[in-house]
Amino acid sequence: MTDGLWLVVGLGNPGPAYAGNRHNVGQMVLDELARRAGTGFSSRAVGGARAATAEARLGVLPGGAPGPRVVLAKPSTYMNVSGGPVAGLVQYFGVTPEHVVVVHDELDIPFADIRLKIGGGEGGHNGLRDITKALGTKDYVRVRVGVGRPPGRMDAADYVLKDFAGPERKELPWLVDAAADAVELVLTQGLQQAQLVLHTRS
Repeated sequence: MTDGLWLVVGLGNPGPAYAGNRHNVGQMVLDELARRAGTGFSSRAVGGARAATAEARLGVLPGGAPGPRVVLAKPSTYMNVSGGPVAGLVQYFGVTPEHVVVVHDELDIPFADIRLKIGGGEGGHNGLRDITKALGTKDYVRVRVGVGRPPGRMDAADYVLKDFAGPERKELPWLVDAAADAVELVLTQGLQQAQLVLHTRS
């Protein structure tokens, strides 16, 4: 599962007003991956897809060889219509759905926990739902970055569109770094091994 080109997508909403929101943690992780690869994002539309993209190699394969070729992508559309850019990039680069990794916020996981899966439901996440619809399959990899449930009676939609709270902000760099590690594990060791490492560790 580590052969060939990968597409790694970080979900979020466009513009500085949303940049620090819980909903944008996927794009924070993509920025960290680009930093590690020593590259930056281009806003030029590739294959007509509305997304900022960067091409790189990520991670190190067992044995020490450089990790696989990767297209990093941050859709420039709003979260709820992420499917179009993802499907456009999949078609343009000829990536199989199994080589698509989507990094996103997850309400059903405690803050700072990270879980990996392929397929399954979207858990009410409209960005994932739109990607599933656009790709015609659920069988892509999800890196689920836990943001926890909203406190009290706060609406979930309002909660994810707020910035991380003070105590969370202190831990956020660690969380982003750990999620980037999880992406690299998937790319270099495959999903099952990455799940074994990550889910056993936590």
